[in-house]
This record gives sequence, structure tokens and C-alpha cells, in this order.
Amino acid sequence: MTLSIEEKKQLSNVRMDKADGFISDAEKTLSGGLYRTSINRSYYAVLNAARALLILAGSNPETHEGIITMLSLHFIKKGILPQSVIKTYKNLLSHRTDADYGDFDSITSDDAKELLMHAQEAMRHIESARQKLLSEM
Repeated sequence: MTLSIEEKKQLSNVRMDKADGFISDAEKTLSGGLYRTSINRSYYAVLNAARALLILAGSNPETHEGIITMLSLHFIKKGILPQSVIKTYKNLLSHRTDADYGDFDSITSDDAKELLMHAQEAMRHIESARQKLLSEM
């Protein structure tokens, strides 16, 4: 996909808006006792935030693992994002998979709260890097 700088910026903003909506959903579902749904929404918030950042670097991975690889290549190895962002992403992916597909998972309020907190932190790091890239474009 070849996008102009303006198209990349617009797509990044759309994806970040989507991420913000997902994190809001995660907060609401957590407070409503829907822990599996909160974990799912926390994961998709970070996924979309990562996609919002990656498109600015000209990367548009199509898989969950591709996002890990491209974040590492473009942002972790260069010291732009802390390693904790990848750790959080992988942890959320694992818990989201268990919550969505597991038969015998036992997700507690504390689990969902902790994952939401880590998702919010990862999103802050990603948004900071995204804003820096946007200002440099």
C-alpha cells in the first residue's frame, strides 16, 4: 500500500480514535463486571494504537505477530518505545485469546484491572511516539 504523507496521517488518526474507543469500552465493561470483554477491548485498543503508529513508519502488518515484529524493528530496537510495550502487547494477546476461546479460564476483576492499566500505559507510550512522528512529518 502506497500512501501519501497526508493519507498516512489521516489513517493514523482514524486508528488512534478507534483505539481510544476500545480503551473506553474496556473501562466501561470492567466496571460492569464483564471481565472477558474488558480484556478483549484492552487488547484491541493497544492493537489499533500500534497500527496507528506503524502506518506512520510506512508499515501495515496484517497479523498479530507482524505487529510485534514491526514494533520491535521500527520502535523498540531504536529506543523510541520501551520494551514493556511489546511485553504488554504479548500479554494482552495471550489473555485475550484465553478469554475469547478458552473453555476453563478463570478471569478475575483484578486480572482485568491489571491488564487495563498496562494497556493504558502502553497506549500512552505509543501516542507519545505517534505525536512525535506526526510533528516531524
